[in-house]
Amino acid sequence: MRLFDAAEIDAALNYPGLIDILDEAFRGEVVAPKRGQYAIERPGEDDAILLTMPAWSGPAAEKPYIGTKIVSVFFGNGKRNLPGVMGAYLLMDGATGRPLAVMDGNRLTTWRTAAASALASRYMSNPEASHMLMVGAGALAPFIVKAHRSVRPLTDIAIWARRPEAAEATVAELAKDGIAARATTDLEGEARTADIISCATNATEPLIHGHWLKREAHLDLIGGFTMQMREADADALHRARVVVDSSKAIDEGGDVAVAIAEGSYSADKVAGTLADLCHGRIEGGVAGGGITLFKSVGVALEDLAAAVAVWEHDTGRS
Repeated sequence: MRLFDAAEIDAALNYPGLIDILDEAFRGEVVAPKRGQYAIERPGEDDAILLTMPAWSGPAAEKPYIGTKIVSVFFGNGKRNLPGVMGAYLLMDGATGRPLAVMDGNRLTTWRTAAASALASRYMSNPEASHMLMVGAGALAPFIVKAHRSVRPLTDIAIWARRPEAAEATVAELAKDGIAARATTDLEGEARTADIISCATNATEPLIHGHWLKREAHLDLIGGFTMQMREADADALHRARVVVDSSKAIDEGGDVAVAIAEGSYSADKVAGTLADLCHGRIEGGVAGGGITLFKSVGVALEDLAAAVAVWEHDTGRS
Protein backbone atom coordinates (compact mmCIF):
# COMPACT_ATOMS: atom_id res chain seq x y z
CA MET A 1 0.00 0.00 0.00
CA ARG A 2 1.39 3.38 -1.05
CA LEU A 3 1.62 6.40 1.20
CA PHE A 4 1.35 9.83 -0.47
CA ASP A 5 2.57 12.92 1.35
CA ALA A 6 1.77 16.53 0.47
CA ALA A 7 4.72 16.92 -1.90
CA GLU A 8 3.72 13.85 -3.90
CA ILE A 9 0.14 15.07 -4.18
CA ASP A 10 1.41 18.47 -5.37
CA ALA A 11 3.52 16.75 -8.02
CA ALA A 12 0.56 14.76 -9.32
CA LEU A 13 -2.07 17.52 -9.59
CA ASN A 14 -2.44 20.78 -11.48
CA TYR A 15 -4.99 23.43 -12.42
CA PRO A 16 -6.98 23.46 -14.60
CA GLY A 17 -6.44 19.69 -14.95
CA LEU A 18 -8.10 18.84 -11.64
CA ILE A 19 -10.97 21.24 -12.41
CA ASP A 20 -11.68 19.27 -15.59
CA ILE A 21 -11.50 16.00 -13.64
CA LEU A 22 -14.08 17.27 -11.14
CA ASP A 23 -16.32 18.48 -13.97
CA GLU A 24 -16.31 14.95 -15.38
CA ALA A 25 -16.84 13.40 -11.93
CA PHE A 26 -19.94 15.52 -11.28
CA ARG A 27 -21.33 14.30 -14.60
CA GLY A 28 -20.56 10.67 -13.73
CA GLU A 29 -22.14 8.04 -11.51
CA VAL A 30 -20.08 8.28 -8.32
CA VAL A 31 -22.02 7.18 -5.23
CA ALA A 32 -21.49 9.51 -2.26
CA PRO A 33 -23.60 8.65 0.81
CA LYS A 34 -24.33 11.21 3.46
CA ARG A 35 -21.19 11.98 5.41
CA GLY A 36 -20.91 11.00 9.04
CA GLN A 37 -20.45 13.90 11.44
CA TYR A 38 -19.84 13.14 15.10
CA ALA A 39 -19.42 15.61 17.95
CA ILE A 40 -16.62 14.70 20.33
CA GLU A 41 -17.14 16.07 23.83
CA ARG A 42 -13.93 16.81 25.69
CA PRO A 43 -14.62 18.04 29.23
CA GLY A 44 -12.39 20.97 30.07
CA GLU A 45 -11.25 21.29 26.46
CA ASP A 46 -12.65 22.76 23.26
CA ASP A 47 -15.03 20.38 21.51
CA ALA A 48 -14.04 18.49 18.39
CA ILE A 49 -15.75 16.92 15.36
CA LEU A 50 -14.99 13.68 13.51
CA LEU A 51 -16.10 13.49 9.86
CA THR A 52 -16.20 10.44 7.59
CA MET A 53 -16.76 10.97 3.87
CA PRO A 54 -17.14 7.78 1.77
CA ALA A 55 -17.62 7.50 -1.99
CA TRP A 56 -17.27 4.84 -4.67
CA SER A 57 -17.46 4.42 -8.42
CA GLY A 58 -20.77 3.66 -10.08
CA PRO A 59 -21.49 0.20 -11.51
CA ALA A 60 -20.54 1.18 -15.06
CA ALA A 61 -17.02 2.35 -14.13
CA GLU A 62 -14.25 0.72 -16.16
CA LYS A 63 -11.78 1.12 -13.30
CA PRO A 64 -13.81 1.20 -10.06
CA TYR A 65 -12.52 2.70 -6.82
CA ILE A 66 -13.70 3.10 -3.24
CA GLY A 67 -12.48 5.88 -0.99
CA THR A 68 -13.07 7.32 2.45
CA LYS A 69 -11.75 10.49 4.02
CA ILE A 70 -11.51 10.66 7.79
CA VAL A 71 -11.20 14.18 9.15
CA SER A 72 -10.77 15.54 12.66
CA VAL A 73 -11.72 19.13 13.49
CA PHE A 74 -10.25 20.30 16.80
CA PHE A 75 -11.32 23.89 17.41
CA GLY A 76 -8.70 24.47 20.11
CA ASN A 77 -5.69 23.44 18.07
CA GLY A 78 -4.76 27.02 17.30
CA LYS A 79 -3.62 27.36 20.90
CA ARG A 80 -1.29 24.40 20.29
CA ASN A 81 0.09 25.79 17.02
CA LEU A 82 -1.53 22.86 15.20
CA PRO A 83 -3.93 22.83 12.24
CA GLY A 84 -7.56 22.78 13.32
CA VAL A 85 -8.46 20.30 10.57
CA MET A 86 -6.44 17.15 9.91
CA GLY A 87 -7.18 13.91 8.14
CA ALA A 88 -6.23 11.04 5.87
CA TYR A 89 -7.70 9.51 2.73
CA LEU A 90 -7.91 5.75 2.15
CA LEU A 91 -8.21 4.67 -1.50
CA MET A 92 -9.22 1.08 -2.33
CA ASP A 93 -9.67 -1.04 -5.43
CA GLY A 94 -13.37 -0.96 -6.24
CA ALA A 95 -13.31 -4.46 -7.74
CA THR A 96 -11.70 -6.27 -4.80
CA GLY A 97 -11.73 -3.87 -1.84
CA ARG A 98 -7.93 -4.06 -1.63
CA PRO A 99 -6.39 -0.99 0.02
CA LEU A 100 -4.26 0.86 -2.50
CA ALA A 101 -3.06 4.03 -0.81
CA VAL A 102 -3.31 6.38 2.13
CA MET A 103 -2.93 10.05 1.25
CA ASP A 104 -2.42 13.27 3.18
CA GLY A 105 -6.05 14.25 3.69
CA ASN A 106 -5.34 17.92 4.29
CA ARG A 107 -3.44 18.37 1.04
CA LEU A 108 -5.95 16.42 -0.99
CA THR A 109 -8.79 18.50 0.50
CA THR A 110 -6.95 21.73 -0.26
CA TRP A 111 -6.53 20.81 -3.92
CA ARG A 112 -10.08 19.56 -4.50
CA THR A 113 -11.76 22.39 -2.54
CA ALA A 114 -10.03 25.04 -4.62
CA ALA A 115 -10.77 23.11 -7.80
CA ALA A 116 -14.49 22.85 -6.99
CA SER A 117 -14.58 26.57 -6.24
CA ALA A 118 -13.00 27.38 -9.59
CA LEU A 119 -15.23 24.87 -11.39
CA ALA A 120 -18.30 26.72 -10.14
CA SER A 121 -16.71 30.03 -11.08
CA ARG A 122 -16.07 28.76 -14.60
CA TYR A 123 -19.81 28.26 -14.99
CA MET A 124 -21.03 31.24 -12.96
CA SER A 125 -18.64 34.20 -12.88
CA ASN A 126 -18.09 36.87 -15.54
CA PRO A 127 -15.72 35.37 -18.14
CA GLU A 128 -13.85 38.69 -18.18
CA ALA A 129 -13.42 38.82 -14.38
CA SER A 130 -10.07 40.43 -13.57
CA HIS A 131 -10.29 41.62 -9.93
CA MET A 132 -10.36 38.94 -7.22
CA LEU A 133 -10.63 39.42 -3.47
CA MET A 134 -9.45 36.50 -1.35
CA VAL A 135 -10.95 36.72 2.16
CA GLY A 136 -8.90 34.59 4.51
CA ALA A 137 -5.20 33.76 4.47
CA GLY A 138 -5.01 30.17 5.65
CA ALA A 139 -3.32 27.27 3.87
CA LEU A 140 -6.17 27.08 1.36
CA ALA A 141 -5.91 30.69 0.16
CA PRO A 142 -3.02 30.32 -2.33
CA PHE A 143 -4.67 27.26 -3.88
CA ILE A 144 -7.96 29.09 -4.33
CA VAL A 145 -6.20 31.97 -6.06
CA LYS A 146 -4.27 29.63 -8.35
CA ALA A 147 -7.39 27.65 -9.24
CA HIS A 148 -9.46 30.74 -10.08
CA ARG A 149 -6.54 32.23 -11.96
CA SER A 150 -6.52 29.16 -14.22
CA VAL A 151 -10.10 29.81 -15.38
CA ARG A 152 -10.38 33.62 -15.33
CA PRO A 153 -8.02 36.40 -16.57
CA LEU A 154 -7.20 37.78 -13.11
CA THR A 155 -4.86 40.76 -13.09
CA ASP A 156 -5.64 42.31 -9.68
CA ILE A 157 -5.63 39.93 -6.70
CA ALA A 158 -6.18 41.32 -3.20
CA ILE A 159 -5.78 39.30 0.02
CA TRP A 160 -7.61 40.27 3.22
CA ALA A 161 -7.24 38.60 6.62
CA ARG A 162 -8.05 39.54 10.20
CA ARG A 163 -4.32 39.56 10.82
CA PRO A 164 -2.63 41.74 8.17
CA GLU A 165 0.61 39.80 8.57
CA ALA A 166 -1.20 36.63 7.46
CA ALA A 167 -2.35 38.39 4.29
CA GLU A 168 1.21 39.51 3.64
CA ALA A 169 2.42 35.93 4.10
CA THR A 170 -0.05 34.71 1.47
CA VAL A 171 1.13 37.42 -0.92
CA ALA A 172 4.72 36.19 -0.39
CA GLU A 173 3.66 32.57 -0.93
CA LEU A 174 2.00 33.41 -4.24
CA ALA A 175 5.04 35.40 -5.32
CA LYS A 176 7.10 32.19 -5.16
CA ASP A 177 5.02 30.96 -8.10
CA GLY A 178 5.30 34.24 -9.95
CA ILE A 179 1.78 35.38 -9.05
CA ALA A 180 1.43 39.05 -8.17
CA ALA A 181 -1.01 39.83 -5.36
CA ARG A 182 -1.37 42.53 -2.72
CA ALA A 183 -2.51 42.62 0.88
CA THR A 184 -5.40 44.90 1.84
CA THR A 185 -6.98 46.07 5.08
CA ASP A 186 -10.02 47.61 3.35
CA LEU A 187 -12.44 44.69 3.20
CA GLU A 188 -15.51 46.70 2.26
CA GLY A 189 -13.75 48.80 -0.35
CA GLU A 190 -12.30 45.76 -2.09
CA ALA A 191 -15.58 43.83 -1.88
CA ARG A 192 -17.46 46.68 -3.56
CA THR A 193 -15.22 46.54 -6.65
CA ALA A 194 -14.23 42.85 -6.88
CA ASP A 195 -15.43 40.64 -9.73
CA ILE A 196 -14.83 37.47 -7.69
CA ILE A 197 -14.84 37.23 -3.89
CA SER A 198 -13.71 33.96 -2.35
CA CYS A 199 -14.09 33.42 1.40
CA ALA A 200 -12.28 30.66 3.26
CA THR A 201 -12.47 31.53 6.96
CA ASN A 202 -13.77 30.22 10.26
CA ALA A 203 -16.05 33.25 10.66
CA THR A 204 -19.16 32.91 12.81
CA GLU A 205 -20.55 36.34 11.85
CA PRO A 206 -20.92 37.66 8.28
CA LEU A 207 -17.82 39.25 6.80
CA ILE A 208 -19.40 40.07 3.42
CA HIS A 209 -22.64 42.04 3.19
CA GLY A 210 -24.99 41.84 0.24
CA HIS A 211 -25.28 45.57 -0.29
CA TRP A 212 -21.54 45.74 -0.93
CA LEU A 213 -21.69 43.52 -4.03
CA LYS A 214 -21.58 45.03 -7.49
CA ARG A 215 -23.97 43.93 -10.21
CA GLU A 216 -21.93 41.11 -11.79
CA ALA A 217 -19.96 39.98 -8.76
CA HIS A 218 -19.45 36.28 -8.03
CA LEU A 219 -19.35 35.34 -4.34
CA ASP A 220 -17.66 32.07 -3.43
CA LEU A 221 -18.31 30.86 0.15
CA ILE A 222 -16.08 28.01 1.29
CA GLY A 223 -15.33 28.27 5.00
CA GLY A 224 -18.61 27.69 6.86
CA PHE A 225 -19.62 24.05 7.32
CA THR A 226 -21.45 24.03 10.67
CA MET A 227 -24.58 25.82 11.92
CA GLN A 228 -22.31 28.14 13.90
CA MET A 229 -20.28 29.34 10.90
CA ARG A 230 -21.17 32.09 8.44
CA GLU A 231 -19.26 34.29 5.99
CA ALA A 232 -22.01 36.32 4.27
CA ASP A 233 -25.35 37.77 5.34
CA ALA A 234 -28.82 36.82 4.10
CA ASP A 235 -28.94 39.92 1.90
CA ALA A 236 -26.11 38.45 -0.19
CA LEU A 237 -28.20 35.32 -0.74
CA HIS A 238 -31.29 37.30 -1.70
CA ARG A 239 -29.41 39.44 -4.21
CA ALA A 240 -27.74 36.49 -5.92
CA ARG A 241 -28.42 33.45 -8.05
CA VAL A 242 -27.40 30.75 -5.53
CA VAL A 243 -25.89 27.37 -6.40
CA VAL A 244 -24.66 24.88 -3.78
CA ASP A 245 -22.20 22.02 -4.10
CA SER A 246 -24.76 19.57 -2.67
CA SER A 247 -27.91 19.41 -0.57
CA LYS A 248 -25.69 19.32 2.52
CA ALA A 249 -25.17 23.04 2.05
CA ILE A 250 -28.91 23.53 2.44
CA ASP A 251 -29.55 21.57 5.61
CA GLU A 252 -26.29 20.68 7.39
CA GLY A 253 -24.29 23.86 7.85
CA GLY A 254 -22.84 27.09 6.52
CA ASP A 255 -24.33 30.29 5.18
CA VAL A 256 -27.35 28.95 3.28
CA ALA A 257 -28.37 26.45 5.96
CA VAL A 258 -28.00 29.05 8.72
CA ALA A 259 -30.12 31.59 6.83
CA ILE A 260 -32.82 28.99 6.19
CA ALA A 261 -32.83 27.92 9.84
CA GLU A 262 -33.24 31.49 11.05
CA GLY A 263 -36.05 32.12 8.56
CA SER A 264 -34.26 34.79 6.53
CA TYR A 265 -33.94 32.66 3.39
CA SER A 266 -35.86 29.83 1.73
CA ALA A 267 -34.46 26.59 0.29
CA ASP A 268 -36.70 26.87 -2.78
CA LYS A 269 -34.71 29.94 -3.86
CA VAL A 270 -31.57 27.83 -4.44
CA ALA A 271 -31.13 27.44 -8.21
CA GLY A 272 -29.51 24.00 -8.00
CA THR A 273 -26.29 22.13 -7.34
CA LEU A 274 -22.85 21.96 -8.87
CA ALA A 275 -23.86 18.65 -10.48
CA ASP A 276 -26.79 20.46 -12.10
CA LEU A 277 -24.35 22.99 -13.56
CA CYS A 278 -22.02 20.30 -14.88
CA HIS A 279 -24.90 18.36 -16.44
CA GLY A 280 -26.28 21.55 -18.03
CA ARG A 281 -29.58 21.23 -16.20
CA ILE A 282 -29.34 24.84 -14.99
CA GLU A 283 -27.62 27.99 -16.20
CA GLY A 284 -24.71 29.35 -14.22
CA GLY A 285 -25.00 33.06 -14.81
CA VAL A 286 -27.86 35.51 -14.65
CA ALA A 287 -29.48 36.55 -17.93
CA GLY A 288 -28.56 40.15 -18.62
CA GLY A 289 -25.99 40.14 -15.82
CA GLY A 290 -26.37 39.81 -12.08
CA ILE A 291 -24.78 38.57 -8.87
CA THR A 292 -23.98 34.87 -8.53
CA LEU A 293 -23.13 32.92 -5.38
CA PHE A 294 -21.65 29.47 -4.86
CA LYS A 295 -21.76 27.81 -1.44
CA SER A 296 -19.68 24.70 -0.78
CA VAL A 297 -19.37 22.45 2.26
CA GLY A 298 -17.42 19.65 0.56
CA VAL A 299 -18.53 16.64 -1.46
CA ALA A 300 -16.98 13.18 -1.10
CA LEU A 301 -16.90 12.56 -4.85
CA GLU A 302 -14.42 15.45 -5.13
CA ASP A 303 -12.03 13.67 -2.76
CA LEU A 304 -12.39 10.38 -4.65
CA ALA A 305 -11.78 12.03 -8.01
CA ALA A 306 -8.69 13.83 -6.73
CA ALA A 307 -7.33 10.71 -5.02
CA VAL A 308 -7.81 8.63 -8.17
CA ALA A 309 -6.00 11.34 -10.17
CA VAL A 310 -3.03 11.13 -7.78
CA TRP A 311 -3.03 7.32 -7.84
CA GLU A 312 -3.27 7.01 -11.62
CA HIS A 313 -0.60 9.66 -12.15
CA ASP A 314 1.70 7.65 -9.88
CA THR A 315 0.96 4.28 -11.48
CA GLY A 316 0.77 5.58 -15.04
CA ARG A 317 -2.80 4.33 -15.48
CA SER A 318 -4.38 7.62 -16.55
